[in-house]
Amino acid sequence: MGKILCYVYHNMADFEVTLLLHRLKNTGKREIIAISEDLDLKTAQSGLTYQPDRRISDIHNLDEVEALIIPGGPIDNGQNEICPLIRLMDDREKLIGAICFGPQFLGRAGLLDRYRYTTSCSQEKIVTLSCKDPFNRKNEVMKRVVCDRHIITAQGYAFVDFALEICRYLKIFESDIQEYEQIVRIGEFEYKN
Repeated sequence: MGKILCYVYHNMADFEVTLLLHRLKNTGKREIIAISEDLDLKTAQSGLTYQPDRRISDIHNLDEVEALIIPGGPIDNGQNEICPLIRLMDDREKLIGAICFGPQFLGRAGLLDRYRYTTSCSQEKIVTLSCKDPFNRKNEVMKRVVCDRHIITAQGYAFVDFALEICRYLKIFESDIQEYEQIVRIGEFEYKN
């Protein structure tokens, strides 16, 4: 069984990754491991609390790790303990998925100098926050989801698309029908008058 690391932290936008993690665990039979700087409870934007399974500093063996998933959350240029793990995952060409403001961690780890990406965090938002912009804007692509080799990024509202691209990358579906039933149709809607 492959392992999926999910970075959990205070004020993360947990809704952006719950569908994805549900599919990876139940359809893909992957082990989900919540990681953080420490083992203290983390309260997400939803109000739910999360208990990390492991400290980032305790992760040394990546042999069975298939991916690192990073939900969005507030810009915090001091939140960098995850950056060495991101670089290690990149060196081994392991999947890294980040959504909404989550690519900020890829930026501080230096990955956005080499990969195309998208983010929900605009330059205007950075100005209002009065903080250093962690994003290399020359590689930013204004799309719902951007896949560049083993890096998948998405706008926050595109969490269904994000889940689909990561599940496709990890080949968790046995058929197009299963893919449709478990993710694609969730993103479909019809206006009724």
